[in-house]
Amino acid sequence: MELTIIGCSGSFPGPESPASCYLLTAEHAGRTWRLLLDLGNGALGALQRHIRLDEIDAVAFSHLHPDHFSDICGLHVAAKWHPGGSGPGLIPIFGPEETARRAAEVYGIDPDPGMSEEFDFRHWADGQPHTVGPFTITPYAVWHPTPEAYALRVQAVDESGEVRTLTYSGDTDACEGLTEAARGADIFLCEAAYQDGRDEELRGIHLTGARVNSTAADAEAKRLFLTHIPVWTDPDKVFEAAAAHYSGETAVVAPGASYRI
Repeated sequence: MELTIIGCSGSFPGPESPASCYLLTAEHAGRTWRLLLDLGNGALGALQRHIRLDEIDAVAFSHLHPDHFSDICGLHVAAKWHPGGSGPGLIPIFGPEETARRAAEVYGIDPDPGMSEEFDFRHWADGQPHTVGPFTITPYAVWHPTPEAYALRVQAVDESGEVRTLTYSGDTDACEGLTEAARGADIFLCEAAYQDGRDEELRGIHLTGARVNSTAADAEAKRLFLTHIPVWTDPDKVFEAAAAHYSGETAVVAPGASYRI
């Protein structure tokens, strides 16, 4: 399984990166499968440097804030109107219960049929897994100010028969669901939007580097990759707090970078 960072800017696109979007690829049944985790503002353009849009096998949304969700509108246009078609069948879209309705509202179309002629909308339930090709995706409810927010635990079997695990935090503060989602993960891709020494008193929205550190250590995650850092947050300070006393590899991700899981 391979992770490619399409967009990692926190809260809105930055000068060097789109908002949140992560591409997972894995070989299975004689072909490459491609799963997107989130599709935030500006991500659809950058994604096309790596794959064609008709190669997307599924999209999994952590929650429905625009910096994680809004480029579903562009994908809908591509799926509906591309002269060559959008590929075989409807694209599976996993997300909160309101995903289909919200997508139609954002694009300004009637929810019936909305985007249901292009996408197969499937709803998360806390702890209930879904399978797409080689990927098993399990959502864990987390702490963020929206009706439904999830961390996503994605597993796939590698060439040696070993199960590999990526956990993506979505947006959240420290909570039990996040720790359970990250338990023993090979890569813990975790948001770190808040800066230590400035934002500790803000709770129930995002993580500081220190709170990421504590979660990664409690979960015994093997590698910690920091993402969703806004333009006003210093990534060096976040890194220092997240890496302190944590025994695993720690890094701040960059758009376009790829990592083997």
